[in-house]
Amino acid sequence: MNLQALIFDLDGVIADTAGYHFQSWQQLATEEGWTFTWEFNERLRSLARRASLELILAENGRTVAEEELAELLARKNRFYLALLAQMDARALLPGVRELIAEAKGAGMKLAVASASRNTVAVLQRTGVYAAFDAVVDSNSGLPSKPAPDLLLRAAAEVQTAPAACLVLEDAAAGIDAALAAGMWTVGLGPSARVGHAHLTLDSLAGVSLAELLAALDQTL
Repeated sequence: MNLQALIFDLDGVIADTAGYHFQSWQQLATEEGWTFTWEFNERLRSLARRASLELILAENGRTVAEEELAELLARKNRFYLALLAQMDARALLPGVRELIAEAKGAGMKLAVASASRNTVAVLQRTGVYAAFDAVVDSNSGLPSKPAPDLLLRAAAEVQTAPAACLVLEDAAAGIDAALAAGMWTVGLGPSARVGHAHLTLDSLAGVSLAELLAALDQTL
């Protein structure tokens, strides 16, 4: 295994944004009279905003015209951006900053591939944007995960073959995308969600780059 690049998902891997997304979707649901729970919010991991809204609408037996759909998406994003304004480096998840520094020091390329259209804003507010060599998100117009397109674009932008990329993900759709791209995978979270990754961890807290690579070697 000759890994040359780390590709991070954003939400739930770099930053703890799940609460922000939940609050903004919940505010929209309250205004619209929909049912929306934290458990349902967990099903939205790694999904783009439109795909998330379509799932919420289906769960509530609602269909809307394209114009209304666009307004709902814009309103949810306004709620999220208002919450995002409060974000700072404290939103970084444990172990992320240390892993980024180690990988940079080892000469590895770093990229982010995320379905979020606010990826750059989150990276800037948490203070890690400058560490990444490439950022690819839904603003690219590429299909969202589980399609591999975002990840393949990230690999291309850091000029690294897919087989030399290690993807860190917290959602089943993200692991599916990475495997479809022919990349190595670390799943963060319960095995029920990311157990099909090459390696699963509860979190990156206290995990060094050397330990991560050694654990992956043992999966061969």
